Amino acid sequence: MTSTLMIVQIILAILITIAILLQKSSSIGLGAYSGSNESLFGAKGPGGVLAKATFTLGLLFILNTLALGYLYNKQNTRSVVDTLPKTEQKTPVPAPSPAAAPAAPTAPVMPAENNKS
Repeated sequence: MTSTLMIVQIILAILITIAILLQKSSSIGLGAYSGSNESLFGAKGPGGVLAKATFTLGLLFILNTLALGYLYNKQNTRSVVDTLPKTEQKTPVPAPSPAAAPAAPTAPVMPAENNKS
């Protein structure tokens, strides 16, 4: 199921990219190369149709992304660390002895001041 949704996700991404590139921008963009679209899309041109198509494709893209995320998290409930083989220690680690603990540092001794008054 997730592989089908992933293919749909890629197709939607390509279609959204095409729909955005075909829209007329303030600097004309790729709309200058598309020829006369007024007869195909109506008197207002492709602006309304392409805007609605972009909105619809964007909505489908978001819903597909949410479905992919839900299904992926539902399938993968285990961690990669859970699949590692458990190794046992062959030699036990000795416990530290209390005598091996470092001694607390001593406070520095201040030199005696000579009063010459």
